[in-house]
Amino acid sequence: MEFQVKFKVNETLYLKNPENSEIGKSIVKNSIELIYETGFESFTFRKLAQKINSTEATVYRYFPSKHKLLTYILNWYWSYIEFISKLRLQEIKEPQQKMEKILEIITHNDKTHDTIEDYDLTKLHHIVIAESSKSYLVKEVDEINQEMVFSPLKSLCNFVGEVINQARPDFPYPKSFASTLLETAHDQQFFSEHLPKLTDNHTTRTEHKKYVLEYLRFITFNLIK
Repeated sequence: MEFQVKFKVNETLYLKNPENSEIGKSIVKNSIELIYETGFESFTFRKLAQKINSTEATVYRYFPSKHKLLTYILNWYWSYIEFISKLRLQEIKEPQQKMEKILEIITHNDKTHDTIEDYDLTKLHHIVIAESSKSYLVKEVDEINQEMVFSPLKSLCNFVGEVINQARPDFPYPKSFASTLLETAHDQQFFSEHLPKLTDNHTTRTEHKKYVLEYLRFITFNLIK
């Protein structure tokens, strides 16, 4: 199923809302394509402008820096993951089954994942795996955090933490474990694909998402059973 969703993204991340124009939407869509192809370090507004047959000045009218553009894309992704998680969990009553569904979603093993109009979710997932830490592992993180640009990630972790508490009310670290699950999902897939000797994925070298899901299942249900 394909549908279009809109999320309110922190206004400090852009100068002009890209959702309000076709060129703005094209900037975001093609940024995902280009970051996926080249990596964030090699990504520049000049390359993006060439890709959309426009000018650097046009891109700068929407985003003041490539770091804020990356954070904008990530905020959209975190908001989407929380949205789809809440949607999928509506019909699930048992907390352990809710956790199972969350693990499937954050590792992209959810069989009913929707495609998103204009955004390639598979490429976006790869960007999150490879580049998301570059949004907050920066020297200016405290100053950036004051602008509340990480609110979608915090909201997602809070939601997952609530489900952890439902599964085990006496668990003392729900938010820490929620953020650990998200980071581990990304790190272990990256390692499985590129540095497999840092993982135990010795028999399913091409089934990285399946391996990560099995690993997260093991640590999750041994902690909150």
